[in-house]
Amino acid sequence: MSQRTIAEKVSCTGVGLHSGEPVQVTLQPARPGSGIVFVRTDLGHPVEIPARSGFVVSTQMATSLGRGDATVGTVEHLLAAVYSLGIDNLRIEVEGPEVPVMDGSAAPFVFLLRSAGLYSQRVPGRRLRIRKPLEVRDGERWIRIEPARRLEVSYSVDYAHPAIARQRLPRFVVDGHCFEAELARARTFGFLQDVEALWRAGLARGGSLENTVVLDERKVLNPEGLRWPDEFVRHKVLDLLGDVALVGMPVAGHIRAQRGGHALHQNLVQAIVGNPGAWVIEGLPAPARETIEGLGVQLPAPA
Repeated sequence: MSQRTIAEKVSCTGVGLHSGEPVQVTLQPARPGSGIVFVRTDLGHPVEIPARSGFVVSTQMATSLGRGDATVGTVEHLLAAVYSLGIDNLRIEVEGPEVPVMDGSAAPFVFLLRSAGLYSQRVPGRRLRIRKPLEVRDGERWIRIEPARRLEVSYSVDYAHPAIARQRLPRFVVDGHCFEAELARARTFGFLQDVEALWRAGLARGGSLENTVVLDERKVLNPEGLRWPDEFVRHKVLDLLGDVALVGMPVAGHIRAQRGGHALHQNLVQAIVGNPGAWVIEGLPAPARETIEGLGVQLPAPA
């Protein structure tokens, strides 16, 4: 595979899940080797924040990145779409404190990226292939990555709630098609009993039944119900992919997680980055020509 970006600029607007503030996001093509970079454009001067684990500033209810006084919150759903579609280089301009929640899933971002077109670049891609297992534990919660030929995920959740209980998604193979069909529409979820505490903490101010699966003590409150019976564990895998994107390149390995969350995901990312003896970086061959995916149309390199 070669490195990929998008073919043209595209934008969307929405509301921040936790801030409740209106936000505009503009996705721009980026040169080979530049990686995924968030840019706060509403602070007087642009502040670039690379989508890398070293820039994580919070994992409370979402993953937030920061550089100096500038932060961008709730990056995981957009990054899950970017990662799963195989996009290596992208400039993400954000006018606001966090990425908009949209409908609570990654599906709107997949649509946005597909609308822009996926653009193959002549520079060979790279991936990080796990050679030795790594594991992080926190009581009964744990996450582990083992050698595999591609990225696969086995994820389990266990909630003391009748609408969730125990759910498991075994050996999910991560590629663009499977992500779009099986994960992208899985929405974030929360419990009605926690809402007041979250508001006092300055969180979930933009949450609603339009962008969150809300549960009372017994059932799901959303009139349309669930998109899958196991939508909860599917969304956890979606979150994991957005967090794994912060390694900075595609990963080949089998991730197993039990009762995970953003903090545990980032602990695994840190373990990967901090243990170079456990992996090797592989360069992948470039294609014969640059194309827009699915169209076979040659284009000049994007500016």
